[in-house]
Order: sequence, then C-alpha cells, then structure tokens
Amino acid sequence: MTEKKWNRPDPAVIESLSGRCVSNGTIDRELYDVYRVNRGLRDLNGNGVLTGLTEISEVNGRREDGSSCEGELYYRGVDVRDLVRGFLDDGRCGFEETVYLLLFGTLPDAGELADFRELLGTSRSLPPSFTRDIIMKAPSSNLMNSMARSVLTLYSYDREAEDTSVVNVLRQCLALIAQFPLLAVYSYQALAYYLGDSGTFFIHDPQMEKSTAENLLYMLRRDGQYTPTEAAALDMALVLHAEHGGGNNSTFTTHVVTSTGTDTYSAMAASLGSLKGPKHGGANIKVCGMFREMEVQVADWEDDGEVSAYLRRLLRREAFDRSGLIYGVGHAIYSLSDPRAVILKELTRALAREKGRMAEFALYEKVEDLAPKIISGERKMYKGVSVNVDFYSGFVYQLLGIPEELFTPLFAVSRVAGWSAHRLEELINGNRIIRPAYKAVKGREPYVPLSLRADTSRA
Repeated sequence: MTEKKWNRPDPAVIESLSGRCVSNGTIDRELYDVYRVNRGLRDLNGNGVLTGLTEISEVNGRREDGSSCEGELYYRGVDVRDLVRGFLDDGRCGFEETVYLLLFGTLPDAGELADFRELLGTSRSLPPSFTRDIIMKAPSSNLMNSMARSVLTLYSYDREAEDTSVVNVLRQCLALIAQFPLLAVYSYQALAYYLGDSGTFFIHDPQMEKSTAENLLYMLRRDGQYTPTEAAALDMALVLHAEHGGGNNSTFTTHVVTSTGTDTYSAMAASLGSLKGPKHGGANIKVCGMFREMEVQVADWEDDGEVSAYLRRLLRREAFDRSGLIYGVGHAIYSLSDPRAVILKELTRALAREKGRMAEFALYEKVEDLAPKIISGERKMYKGVSVNVDFYSGFVYQLLGIPEELFTPLFAVSRVAGWSAHRLEELINGNRIIRPAYKAVKGREPYVPLSLRADTSRA
C-alpha cells in the first residue's frame, strides 16, 4: 500500500497572504493612548488592572503610598522567605508542603504532611503503556508541547473527565501534580532517543519515598545519585516557582479557561501553552544564552567596564538576539528586589561553590549590580528594576546538569500546584465567564459584490 502524500501549502503563497495580515491588521499605536487602553493589562507604573480576588498568594512591590519597597511574596498569607527558611533549617525538601499550603490554605501538621506525601507518592504513575504509546511516539522538539499532548490524552483515561465538582477536580489536580515530573522527564528521554541518543537511553520509575525534587534528579541521572545540596537547590526552585498570583499569564489563563466550565485537562493544557512562551516560562533559557555569549565576548569577567560595555550593546540591540533586552532583569511588579531571586541567589552560591564554578557566579553577581544602573541610564524608567527569578534559575539548572529542553517543563512541574489552586478557587467562587472588553477601531466598509471587486491575483 502506497503511503498517501502529505500535502502542504506553497510557502510563497503563505508568505504573500501573511503580508495582507500585517498590512490590514496593524493598529495605530496612538489609539491605545486615545482610548486609554492599558496594554498587557498594566499601566505605565506596572500596576495590573484589577480583574479578580484571590486568597492563594500576594505579590507586592509597592507600599500603600505607591512608593517602591523590597519585593514580597506570600503563599496563603505566609511569607515565602519564612517558608523557605523553615525548610532549610529543618534540612528537608519542602515542595510537597508548599503544594498542601496552596491547595488547602493552611500548613499541614506532621501527620497531615506524611499522609499527603504518601498520597502524591502513590500517584506518581501513568496508565499502562502510556509512556510507550503516547510519550515515545512522535516526540516533539519542544517538551512543553509533548506535555500538553500527554495531558490532553490523559482525559481519555478518566471516566469522570468532564465532572467539574470540587472533589473530582481536586482528584484530577493531585494526579497531575504527581504525574507532571514523569511527563517532563519521559518526554525528554523520548526526544533524546528520537535524536539518536539510543545508546544512553534509560527510564527510571519514580520512588515513592523520595520528594519531587529528589525523584526528578533520580529519574534524570543514569546512576540516580545526587547530593543533599543538589536536592535542596532544586526543591527550593520548585517552591519559588509554585505560585505567583492570579495575574501571571499562565495562571490567568487557568482562570479564564476554567470560567468557561471546561474540563481540568483542557485548562491545564491551555496553561502549559501559555507558560511555554519565552516571555513567560522560557525566560531563563534566554538568560543562559545571553551569559554564554557574554562569557565569550567579555575577556575579563572582573572588569566592570567590559561587562558594562556588553550590557549597553544588549540594550542598543547590538548583541545576543538584538532584542534590546537584558534578560532576567526587570519585573512587572517588583522594583527594588524579587524575593524569589534573593533566596535563589544564596542557594546558587552554595551550589556553585560545590561545583567549582564560583567565577561564573561572580559574573552573575556583577551583572546583577551593574544592569539596573545601565538600564536607568539608557532608558526612560517609570519604576526601578532588579533581577527576577529567571536570572538565577537557569544557572541553577545548569549547575545541576539539567538540559535546557527541561528548563520550562520544570517550571510547569512546579507551577501546576498554583494552577490547581486557582482552578479550584475559580470553581468555588466564580459564576461568570471571564470576558474583558476590546474597543473596535476599524472603520465601516461597504460590501462589494464579488463581480465588482478588482482582481489583483494577476497583477
């Protein structure tokens, strides 16, 4: 039997039609000011347009009088700095406790935490043959797409997939929180195998008694070995990425899609699609790429002048990807500091010392110090800038030997906890579909019969 040809449109035709999209679809930028549209749902000061209420987390970069303050992040009213300090002081992984706090609104006692860890541990599995039939077949070059496809396919294995009651959605969310690490790591293994790395192919099943961070390292490494410092660093990265308010793009996507009444798998797949974008979950990959070029082009990493010159080239679109951005610097809400970056920096320092890469860490510190000053000198600033969580997170993953393809999926492994909490909050409190307004600015056009339209195809 001859395989049917896969027909694809002529690229020249598509390119021609895309020109019409641009020429007939560009809106005059001045109209955004005329109609007082807050693009990105933020004003010039970075303040978000209020679209909802939440008890899950608080993200704060300003005092009540509007002045800037050191960044603050609270999970269910608990300062994330205190949360992390408690985990580190006890010498234990804290992501599972963070998930419990976000979902149920209180910190668990020892018995509750033990039961919850066991619940997640027993849920770290996929349907029979799922890895072979779904993940290993037709692997994607982007693991976020692989994860989204897997999530949508899991719908088919759920007899109550369409049930949006709180008890059923909680069951689904707990299962996905436990399964996301498997979907991420196995998708990477499938891609590596597809690209010809069959000689080193292996699959490690997760171990019930291990934490999420420990299992990730165990599943990713052939020998399954890791140090306490490595596990603690990855665990803290998961804790710090687990939630960041209802307004971040992927979580707002969760709210918007949930408000339609759709199923959990569709909502989570939509949120994965949002997080995939380089302006959201993929930013730390850009940071790593920027530093790779910087390390080559800057001869003396300790020279402030050389480093500053490179940063100015970035802003003037003369270096790296010519975007005019210093990746990892600046945030929509935080001005003076991002509390997640402050915490992650110290963990990065400890990990870099263990790995013998303190020279690279020193370069990161230098850029952290110089970049805000250079940006304020080159650009008109409406608020201060500081490094954000993406600035150090990619370096942490590099130090752990985690491939870049997994950077954004690891973000999803963590943030699915926040998505789950917000989906439940929307179901409990929301009763209307979310639909913001858009102002139509296209003028009226008369209908012209086809026989009277000028034929431009032969022009």
